Amino acid sequence: SSTNDSKATVSVLNWSGLATPSPTPAFIMTRMSTLADALKTMANASRRGKRQVMLRPTSKVLIKFLTVMQKHGYINEFELVDDHRGGKIVVELNGRLNKCGVVSPRYNMALTDIEDFTTYLLPSRQFGFVVMTTSLGIMDHEEAKRKHTGGKVLGFFY
Repeated sequence: SSTNDSKATVSVLNWSGLATPSPTPAFIMTRMSTLADALKTMANASRRGKRQVMLRPTSKVLIKFLTVMQKHGYINEFELVDDHRGGKIVVELNGRLNKCGVVSPRYNMALTDIEDFTTYLLPSRQFGFVVMTTSLGIMDHEEAKRKHTGGKVLGFFY
């Protein structure tokens, strides 16, 4: 196909070795982590100076993660939109978020390892939080220390 075509076609080789246009795309990417996609989308929107961002699809873990971010004032309110598919979340950004991301794989973090992990992930002792999932729920590393529990690392924000 020429370079000025408005629609790109994907060609698949048939048994005779001739290229034939395929009606569907040959490779469809699957979403590996909805949390990772959502946090990356938020970080990119924050860097661009956007005031709000739409995240889709939703998950219960993502909602809890956003609640922890909201509790510490890194985002304003967020609204769930039920579209009878994966759902959407509209998040109001306040410009305080520098970076957020997911930690994959979800490493085990014992109570004694929390300090080492936070120095590894966060830029400073003064700000930033590591979010972890524990038997007592999803919380930041400081709350986990107060409740004297360990868990698995979900991600971080600062």
